Amino acid sequence: MANQLGKRFQCEKCGTEVLCIKPSNGNVHCCGVPMKLLEPKVLPSAD
Repeated sequence: MANQLGKRFQCEKCGTEVLCIKPSNGNVHCCGVPMKLLEPKVLPSAD
């Protein structure tokens, strides 16, 4: 799976979050396990 620029990942064991700043192939790992891809944060409306 390719890591896309701007995607956020979180470790389910320790809670560390990382932001992908350079796209590449492979998986992001922490604490010996793959990190979970986080959903985009919903921003409040500017209305």
